Amino acid sequence: MATLHVRNVPDGLMANLRERARLRRRSLSTEIISILEGAAERDAVPVAELLERIHARLACQPLRSDVPDSVELIREDRER
Repeated sequence: MATLHVRNVPDGLMANLRERARLRRRSLSTEIISILEGAAERDAVPVAELLERIHARLACQPLRSDVPDSVELIREDRER
């Protein structure tokens, strides 16, 4: 297993990482590895696949006719 050293970590970031690890009852190293794994997994998904997922979700959501148009609401509010 490799070792990674990171220098010049801002104090605020370090405090946030320690608090995050404490809340999850993990060591700081385990928490940072978890964060890095999550970032690497998100970056590994091709953009085309992400776009397909977004389009699929949008296709499942029906257009709602019962929601008033925001432009009309703003005009009504200004006329008061």
